[in-house]
Amino acid sequence: MTIDAMTSDKAAALRALHVPGKPLILPNAWDAASARAVREAGFPAVATGSAAVARVLGYEDGELTPVTEMLAAVSRVVRVVDVPVTADMERGYGLDPAELAERLIATGAAGCNLEDSDPRTDELIDPDEQAAFLAAVRAAAGPALVVNARIDTYIARDGSRERADAVARARRYLEAGADCVYPIALADEAEIGALVDETGGPVNILFRPGAPSLARLAELGVARVSYGHGLHQATHAYAVGLIRAVSEGRDPY
Repeated sequence: MTIDAMTSDKAAALRALHVPGKPLILPNAWDAASARAVREAGFPAVATGSAAVARVLGYEDGELTPVTEMLAAVSRVVRVVDVPVTADMERGYGLDPAELAERLIATGAAGCNLEDSDPRTDELIDPDEQAAFLAAVRAAAGPALVVNARIDTYIARDGSRERADAVARARRYLEAGADCVYPIALADEAEIGALVDETGGPVNILFRPGAPSLARLAELGVARVSYGHGLHQATHAYAVGLIRAVSEGRDPY
């Protein structure tokens, strides 16, 4: 796989934005127009969200979007912005690590999210298996992709060991070559602080109702904050309201 200098430079720029205590803020985009809006607002990088992109393309989340369509959507986002783009690729859409890295880099993307549960069954992947998968992606991509390793223990399990499991997975994934770890569905302030302290590497937190403020997440040492499908969900709800107003003969504006 040939990797050009521009791709490597964008990945390096994206990687450098992951600073604990000064987090990279990523209001996830779902198409070219929303990506342009993110860039025009001054953000130094753009992230896609798989759930939002899937719904725009007419599919549900959970790797139900054909991989060619998902990669084409990423390519369109890359084309319209002049900053690094990181793509939510769920668990790789069934591609082997080398093909995943090659095809994603071909879109111009500089990074990706990869999760550690099976999107079709919601079952957690064995951490050693996931670490091997991440290591193979890293080996194929070299430094040309910033890998954000999503950790699903907080949504896949109940009980008292979510943090212990999350920290163990986080350390294992960082050792395997991930640049950042992403414990999804974690909103408790004390739990976030403890996990950041125990992980010893960059941590991504999903901003959602009930989460600490951006300023507080920075104080807790978080390195990246993303918004998942939340912005698209709110935007779509607003559009539905406009359309309903038209159907009822009211002024939508």
